[in-house]
Amino acid sequence: MQLQRTTQHTPRARLAPKWRVLDARGQRLGRLAADAARVLQGKHRAIYSPHELTGDFVVVVNAASIDLTGNKRAQKVYYRHTGYVGHLRQRTLDEMMTRFPERVIQAAVKGMLPRNRLGRRMLKRLKVYAGAEHPHEAQVNAGTGARAAARAAAERRRAEAAAVPPVAEEPQPAPEPEAIVEEEPAEVEAAPEAVAEQAEEEPQAESANESAAEELDDQPQAESGPEAVAEQVDERPHADLASEATAGQTDEQPQAESAPTDKNAAPQAEATARKKRRPARKKDEE
Repeated sequence: MQLQRTTQHTPRARLAPKWRVLDARGQRLGRLAADAARVLQGKHRAIYSPHELTGDFVVVVNAASIDLTGNKRAQKVYYRHTGYVGHLRQRTLDEMMTRFPERVIQAAVKGMLPRNRLGRRMLKRLKVYAGAEHPHEAQVNAGTGARAAARAAAERRRAEAAAVPPVAEEPQPAPEPEAIVEEEPAEVEAAPEAVAEQAEEEPQAESANESAAEELDDQPQAESGPEAVAEQVDERPHADLASEATAGQTDEQPQAESAPTDKNAAPQAEATARKKRRPARKKDEE
């Protein structure tokens, strides 16, 4: 079975570098340089990839107190060239430790990094100091405060929530189909009730007509006879008397039936009315 090799690309959010401090006091030069190179390349992290800058920053302190074995101080020589012809410069390890102890550790770490642009970027993350003090306390202590702890806790909770598999919902039974009930039209059901209401309203209308007739019968009948006619003739003109007489005959038929049937009653009433008008006319002429 052949293994399948794939290249992993780590997102930049996960490439957040940290700062590490290495104390060189009493340590061997090669051992210290190997540890620094491993951290700069990112081989101490699970997301290491040789084509990405996955390493951390390295701060080396007490570079002047590093330990050297054998006769390296006198035998080991460092060369450099100024760029001019014949200007090759050389210094022993003892001279370098006296004047530039930082360059000794930088040269040892540089020889353990890749010889390309990525290796040069890794070397820029190396900070070496001869003494015990360094100006990177803020970077080293970053992520140890209350806010950093809260952020770390929130990220941890999110990771735990993402790791928990979702709970499968239990399948719910399908709803049973409802029985279809045929409803009769409302008009058909209401028909018997409407007929009953009409039957109840008809006797009420008849009783209302009977009560109206009784009220007409109970009204007081107008006075009839020659005296009433004479008083009406004296008080109103003849034209009004004629119109009212005809109206009275049509409206008050039952009263006319109750009046006396004497045929001479009407002429006597007219004669008495004429007698009463004569003196009034004489007075008006005078």
